[in-house]
Amino acid sequence: MPYSALYHALKEAHAEDWAEQLPPQIAEAFDTTKHGDLSRWQTQLEQLPKIMPLVRSISTDAVKLGSEVEISSDVQQELRTQLQAFSPWRKGPYDLFGIHIDTEWRSDWKWQRLENYIAPLTNRLVLDVGCGNGYHCWRMLGAGAKRVIGIDPMLLNVMQFQIIKQFYGDAPIDVLPLGIEALPPNLHCFDTVFSMGVLYHRRSPLDHLFELRDCLKSGGELVLETLVIDGELGEALLPEDRYAQMRNVWFLPSCATLVSWLIRCGFKNVRVLDVMVTSTDEQRTTDWMRFHSLKNFLNPENSALTCENLPAPKRAILIANAP
Repeated sequence: MPYSALYHALKEAHAEDWAEQLPPQIAEAFDTTKHGDLSRWQTQLEQLPKIMPLVRSISTDAVKLGSEVEISSDVQQELRTQLQAFSPWRKGPYDLFGIHIDTEWRSDWKWQRLENYIAPLTNRLVLDVGCGNGYHCWRMLGAGAKRVIGIDPMLLNVMQFQIIKQFYGDAPIDVLPLGIEALPPNLHCFDTVFSMGVLYHRRSPLDHLFELRDCLKSGGELVLETLVIDGELGEALLPEDRYAQMRNVWFLPSCATLVSWLIRCGFKNVRVLDVMVTSTDEQRTTDWMRFHSLKNFLNPENSALTCENLPAPKRAILIANAP
């Protein structure tokens, strides 16, 4: 997976330290001796049919690649089987040569809720923290970003992204198999940083906000999406054990508390864009993600509660500027 263009872009952005650290970090992440499925995924990636898309659409709900001439049913079925071997597909949707990948999340709905309120991404260097398979990264590129870098430590997500990029062709977009802790401190090189669906997985949410702030240029924009609860300033939920069957959920603040956290971490112009209860139409089981999903994590007698009798998932989107 060639990253020379990425390294060059980082050096242009005065992030030389990260450009120097990245090659060994990537080599370690793609060490086949440390991940049992990696060799199989790499072989499957190489065996994908060599189809050149004549249609590339990354500014519509489904990231779509297609050809003007319909591919044969045999090739399409083979491709469908190969793509399903990379299940579960959680973020999307995608449409590849007539195959609709109906992902667990309607990630396009989240994009619709924020796209008209964030600073225009035209010619911006963008970081997407915890980006999954890169669906939103493609939408960011489609919105005019100069270059998009996504980071996500789950290798399956990275391989799903590589499928899309292999078909798409050369583009200023990468998804790296890293968490935010792998980035050097005080980068201060990104114009916009997204952190969506990450904060509640961090044991120290304030440390995560500081990490995000230190990735941004002065005045750069943070786009933050996370689970919240109803409540006043100072209120936050710390689940005793699981939340909606997830083990790694820590703090769910009220919106007022979250705003105060951002201000305490030095952010300016903090604004709440959207607060919405997550519906079972937005997150659900599909043929491309056959495991349990939101419906199974709610109280069957009261959908306003999780199966642990905690408030059902409600998500807020906020934007703020680095000092």
